[in-house]
Amino acid sequence: MKFNYLNTFIESSGLVIIPFLESNEVAEFNSIIVSKKLFSGKNNTHYSLVQNDINYLFLGLGKELNFKNIKSSFRRISHSKRDFLTEKVRIIIPNFLNDLHIEAAISGFLLGSYDLGHFKSDKKESFSINSNFILDLISDKDISIPSTNGLKIAQSQLEVFNLVDLPSNTATPEHLANWAKKLSENYPIKTSVFNRKESQEKGLHAFLSVGQGSEREPQFIILEYNPANAKKHIGLVGKGITFDTGGLNIKTAGMVHMKCDMAGGAAVLGAMQLIASLELPYQVTAIVPACENSVDAKAFLPSDVISSYKGSSIEIIDTDAEGRLILADGLSYLIKNYQPEIVVDLATLTGSSVATLGFECGALFSNNEELIINLINAGDEIGERLWRLPLWDEYKSDIESDIADVKNYSGKPVAGAISAAKFLEYFTENHTAWAHLDIAGVAFGDDEFAKTKHATAFGVHLITNFIKNL
Repeated sequence: MKFNYLNTFIESSGLVIIPFLESNEVAEFNSIIVSKKLFSGKNNTHYSLVQNDINYLFLGLGKELNFKNIKSSFRRISHSKRDFLTEKVRIIIPNFLNDLHIEAAISGFLLGSYDLGHFKSDKKESFSINSNFILDLISDKDISIPSTNGLKIAQSQLEVFNLVDLPSNTATPEHLANWAKKLSENYPIKTSVFNRKESQEKGLHAFLSVGQGSEREPQFIILEYNPANAKKHIGLVGKGITFDTGGLNIKTAGMVHMKCDMAGGAAVLGAMQLIASLELPYQVTAIVPACENSVDAKAFLPSDVISSYKGSSIEIIDTDAEGRLILADGLSYLIKNYQPEIVVDLATLTGSSVATLGFECGALFSNNEELIINLINAGDEIGERLWRLPLWDEYKSDIESDIADVKNYSGKPVAGAISAAKFLEYFTENHTAWAHLDIAGVAFGDDEFAKTKHATAFGVHLITNFIKNL
């Protein structure tokens, strides 16, 4: 796929998409006039007609423009009109769209190419990877930067769609590690991976305890992006549980969707691709501890006391509270060995966050007010919203253990997301700029683009936008 930038519209066959704001006036383009009774520009509406072998599609964006609505509108059109997206499509870029809106439009349009049927025998090639597909962008101003940025956003998010939606016998820990290594071939990113033996030598005991019940080799993945004259050093950690049975505290519902339990790790991987492709002037170190939480005779047990990279002992109350264990080692390793100025972790960590916030936003935990504001603003700007939950010391008793330094689960039916965050905080060495994002409700879900739950790539653009705005 390639872009052509044009400053005038020339009639030729194919599909032409023209965005409109909601208005009481008639919609008009290229001598075509559409009555306001047929099309008013209302959000989530469109009107199609054919004239001189040209398919015109009038696309409504509503009264007030925002990134999320524009992105969804363009994704909806390219998804529903895929039969028209063969060799060339033209999009009119009106002056009422600013650079951020153009990013939304282009990224949304390309995301509409995604097809969940990875293993279907009759799967068709996506237009977004078809080298013969041409997207003409018509504008009287220079839009090359925002449109290219939109392309890079979509490419990174499409990679995360694939990682999260692939079945667990394909998207194994080794698969994630190989993906990260391949990233190093195309971008200025250094990738290191510790296998089981190397992780043992490093002292990553909590991470290894989770993966010891699986025959699949655990992979502790480290990515380093270090451009010249970097402004700040940011550390990222993503939960990479490629499948979660719950361990011996086996899940009794929803296990079929547990291939998505690595969505936090996938978001971190996708963010690293996007950060590098945009050439952001910030040093970023990312860690994705990847393993399976499975069940066999070697699986760790409730009541076990395990060690950790930090050296602290952990009492295992529930083997289904495993994500916080691998994140504990990831956070400790990152902070001790790389000393980033800012640390953010992302994880599909608790059902409690879903019960609290539903499927509209992720839960945000931090004691750094500036970091909280910057993350929330970065998410609001591009439609990946966060809501702050408390991290007060009154909740510290929920992770206190009689036999070990801490326990991995409070055992209470309340405040589960908070006690999980307090557990992670224990392993941050009192870092002054750490934030935890519990994205369990927004990383994988239902929408109009597939019949089953699937990936959203939540976090990829959010983290990148946060870093870009620093």
